[in-house]
Amino acid sequence: MAKEIERKFLIHKELFKPKDEGELIAQGYLSDDPTIRVRIKKDRGFLTIKSKTIGISRNEYEYEIPKNDAEELLKICEPSIIVKRRYIIEEKNFCWEVDIFEGDNEGLIIAEIELKSEEEEFYKPNWIAEEVSFDEKYFNSNLSKNPFKNWGK
Repeated sequence: MAKEIERKFLIHKELFKPKDEGELIAQGYLSDDPTIRVRIKKDRGFLTIKSKTIGISRNEYEYEIPKNDAEELLKICEPSIIVKRRYIIEEKNFCWEVDIFEGDNEGLIIAEIELKSEEEEFYKPNWIAEEVSFDEKYFNSNLSKNPFKNWGK
């Protein structure tokens, strides 16, 4: 079993400058309880099962599946597919994943860092802003149901 310990942050958009084109990701959700996600990155498909989050930790199981199967599964995901461009940023021995969302979540940018323990201390680059780890509206599974474009309504 793999344990995912992750913290999420908004960023100061004016300070974050990607150095490459990032990686396009499309993902959808088949279930909320447990979370079952289908994802396509480049030419690869993945199926991920995640337990409920307790604090900033949860169990995670990820399996590579044929890309064609992932494409078919995305067609039955509801209510919408999340599209985002991911940037991997190495900062002082820590790896940040910065997701710039497109489509219904355009305008939203979230930085995530995976940790070895919930107590692990880490370096925060100057472009890191408010922490949103405990705000469920920022969970990708919730962004598929209540996208960023609807938040002001």
